[in-house]
Amino acid sequence: MADDGVPLPYPNLKVSTWYYQINNVDRLKEDASTSFWKAVEEDEMAPYLKSISSDKTDLINTLEKKNNEKLEEFEKKLKDAEENQGDSEISETLREKAMYLTRIGDKERAIPAIENALEKTAGLGARIDLVLAIVRIGLFVQDTQLVITNITRANDLIDSGGDWDRRNRLKVYRAVHHLSIRDFKEAAELLIDSLSTFTATELMEYEDFVALTVLAAGVGCDRKGIKSKILASSEIKGTVTSIPQLQKMTESLYKSNYADFFVALAEVEQIYLLTNPLLAPHAKFYIREMRIKSYSQLLESYRSLTLERMAKTFGVSEAFIDRDLSRFISSGRLNCTIDKVSGIITTQKLENQNKGMVYEQVLKQGDILLSDIQKLHRVVG
Repeated sequence: MADDGVPLPYPNLKVSTWYYQINNVDRLKEDASTSFWKAVEEDEMAPYLKSISSDKTDLINTLEKKNNEKLEEFEKKLKDAEENQGDSEISETLREKAMYLTRIGDKERAIPAIENALEKTAGLGARIDLVLAIVRIGLFVQDTQLVITNITRANDLIDSGGDWDRRNRLKVYRAVHHLSIRDFKEAAELLIDSLSTFTATELMEYEDFVALTVLAAGVGCDRKGIKSKILASSEIKGTVTSIPQLQKMTESLYKSNYADFFVALAEVEQIYLLTNPLLAPHAKFYIREMRIKSYSQLLESYRSLTLERMAKTFGVSEAFIDRDLSRFISSGRLNCTIDKVSGIITTQKLENQNKGMVYEQVLKQGDILLSDIQKLHRVVG
């Protein structure tokens, strides 16, 4: 791992995704299982298999033997570097060993090995890469505190003189973390800002990065932002064929095709949210926020409309719209009322918009009244 080298994609974050799908997404179980076991064998992940209590004892023993042989090689190489070579060779060997432990999913030994390599590594770029490897370990095992601590470390190192490539790379790491804690707005800003500079292929492939960007923007951007930053983006247009459901969701929302939007939103939930261990815990939140956004967008155009018309617009039943709107109204998320007898939805948008104007008018009239009183007082006095 030279200072200008491309970080190795270890641990393979897809492995944890496939493991999640094996256990939680029945329709993907077979394909995920095939990919999972192939990757585990290729990366010799005996410690990881032990951590998930796998019952494939023979495979674990085989991979463990390979692990021990490889680690013995590193020890011999390190001893030779210490006795016959210099600090540069020692540092490189320590980093290679640390990355191997990261690759095989051995968190308990990988992190101390990375810290040891950090102590022996002088180059700032290589030090940043080592810290980012710890962030990837944190993402792999869903250790939020480990991720936060080392994103901060990486940011401090970059601020001390890191190059632009690593600065841009860190934005993607930060964005993934923000997605994991349900901060879609900050994630969207970071991902959109990285569209033209993406190089963090050790985290994800470019198509997956674009998908996450569009997904985050759905909740994180307003209508104007979706148009200018997503639908008009040349980078996203270039990969639109690989994300048809996300494209349909954002475009139909922007164009107010709400029935199409609801269909696309359901597809996005099944394809992108419930299949991803990072996003699955936030799937209900995401769907709720997107429905609120679509309802608010429609209601902004009306002073009132019927439940029947709104239901037809969204392609759902009146009972569904009534129940959904009532839930969001009672929680203060939608500024309207429903007359159950007449079936009329009445918005309070204009009233709220005018509150500021009314306040300013009261202040102005108050100033005029005070001025008149002062004049009257001078006349009477």
